[in-house]
Amino acid sequence: MMNAVSVGLSTRDLYLFNNGDSFHSYRFLGAHPTRLGFEIGVRFSVWAPQAKAVYVAGSFNRWIGENHAMERVGKTGVWSLFIPDLEPGVLYKYELETADGTRFMKSDPYAFRSERRPRTASIVTDLSTYQWNDSAWQLRQKDANPYREPMLIYEVHLGSWRVKGKEDFLSYEEMADELIDYVIGMGYTHIELLPVTEHPLDKSWGYQITGYYSATSRYGTPEQLMLFVDRCHQKGIGVLLDWVPGHFCKDDHGLRLFDGTPIYEGADWKRAEKPLWGTLAFDFGRKEVQSFLISNAIFWMDVFHIDGLRVDAVASMIDLHFDKPPELLTYNKFGGKENTDAIRFLKRLNETVFHYYPNALMIAEDSSAWPAVTSPTYMGGLGFNFKWNMGWMNDMLRYMSLEPQDRIHHHNLITFSLMYAFSENYVLPLSHDEVVHGKRSLLNKMSGTYEQKFAHLRLFYGYWMTHPGKKLLFMGGEWGQFDEWKDAESLDWKLLEYESHGRMNDYVRRLNGIYKECSPLWERDCDPGGFEWIDVHNAAQSIIVFLRRGLDPNHIHVMLCNFSNVHYENYRAGMPEEGNYRIIMNSDDIAFGGHSKSDSDPIPTQAVPWQGRAQSITLSLPPLTFLMLAFEKGKSKKLRRHRIANGS
Repeated sequence: MMNAVSVGLSTRDLYLFNNGDSFHSYRFLGAHPTRLGFEIGVRFSVWAPQAKAVYVAGSFNRWIGENHAMERVGKTGVWSLFIPDLEPGVLYKYELETADGTRFMKSDPYAFRSERRPRTASIVTDLSTYQWNDSAWQLRQKDANPYREPMLIYEVHLGSWRVKGKEDFLSYEEMADELIDYVIGMGYTHIELLPVTEHPLDKSWGYQITGYYSATSRYGTPEQLMLFVDRCHQKGIGVLLDWVPGHFCKDDHGLRLFDGTPIYEGADWKRAEKPLWGTLAFDFGRKEVQSFLISNAIFWMDVFHIDGLRVDAVASMIDLHFDKPPELLTYNKFGGKENTDAIRFLKRLNETVFHYYPNALMIAEDSSAWPAVTSPTYMGGLGFNFKWNMGWMNDMLRYMSLEPQDRIHHHNLITFSLMYAFSENYVLPLSHDEVVHGKRSLLNKMSGTYEQKFAHLRLFYGYWMTHPGKKLLFMGGEWGQFDEWKDAESLDWKLLEYESHGRMNDYVRRLNGIYKECSPLWERDCDPGGFEWIDVHNAAQSIIVFLRRGLDPNHIHVMLCNFSNVHYENYRAGMPEEGNYRIIMNSDDIAFGGHSKSDSDPIPTQAVPWQGRAQSITLSLPPLTFLMLAFEKGKSKKLRRHRIANGS
């Protein structure tokens, strides 16, 4: 047994690690090129508290670890060894021996790089050499207020956005050349990457992880991922990562029974098992596991300059009974099904992230009804700053799949979300989970004929974009990918050669631009004063009318959504103020595949009380159409009935 100083470790760091208070444990655990005395080499350190012995085996010793035995560092459970004359690029694993003499190999939980699957060795890597050029972005982020800024997220699976051939992926660097410019051209503000942490199975999309600190080698090196993030920032695009603290996969080289005992998953196998996914849950009550996970969240922001994390499967973390059969049910010490350790962990996670990165985005993917997910921890909340609105998503996709004549009986599906829209800070997700495994693509979820599906989707996108909440769209949805997502193939880019899909792409690009240009659509997303219903009860016609109001009370946009297949030639709508209203977005425009000719002439209000408003207008409202009107302050100059010329 040796002391920490002899291998260049800090006793304070190890103390904090053992007490769950180490938030940068990646700086001393793992494999670190370093100088010790007069020698240059690599220091290996690993937490394996129940191991009888631990060795470093690798390409430098023909994978025989006998001559490179690690030593215990006090009573910390950490083993360490400095090996001189090693350099970055060396392959290695830890060979662990249990009390009964059993030996097995494990990848390094803190490895910064891994071999490309199916190989599983860790690779010694120095992450300090990349020269960042995003200082201007970082400076702007210090003054950012995500609640009052546009957030339009493009969700991407790097393995299928574009591919060169079967399992021949674009690299992070190639993505930096292609994906970023595409995202900018489409008008998105952020890219969200499905997990890029190392994982053995492509079909898991990165949600079953073996290397939490290792950017997957499928797409290149860690430095190439840094380049991707750097270029995003230089071009004004934020980068979010899907992050998976809820469970890990059972592969032999990973975290399961790491030192022969369940140190990451915990001793209660009923609580650890995740039968739905065939994975294991972390033991959130163990201090070293807390240090491992919270440090990992900080790692991606510190080392890779990631702007935020979408935290996966929060509901499965906080509910001990989530998707478990009766024989696996456990209870907390109070007799309830809440995972109190996980709840404390999530609060600590968010407190720590916001301590170091006050303007980070911490977004909960939570399908439960747990209250105050986005409230501060000092008010009893979980401490996230945003949460996916799964209720809105489920209601709206169900509603849009109905035939128009059936919608009169389900009007509440499009209005109920405003009963709770400001109870949390929401992101409205149209994510990968909704377009895979037989669920059909967004376009193919829409009812009606082929042409009507496009009209429905344009209408749906219009309502989505103007409903309170930040926005997320999975790749391919922007042009109406017709088949559901095929994770092993490229998106169907050839569809853009077809007029209907090309015009859908034009529509989404324009809608994205309108969203960013019109501050009432985002600067009061979390403020109920920024939204008002004008016509909410019109189930008979399947029409809703509402407004969004900006910080400037005269900055108003009015939205009309006709979810029926009836053309209302003289539809009257109440208006919030006297003046002129101009149509700035019409989903039925010929340019987008509809039947209406553009008309941007101002529509003057009339002193005709309607829908509880003193002023109103009349206009022609085509079927399956979204209209967005901008208010122009001032007296109406003329009185006329406004028509949208029909070009069909």
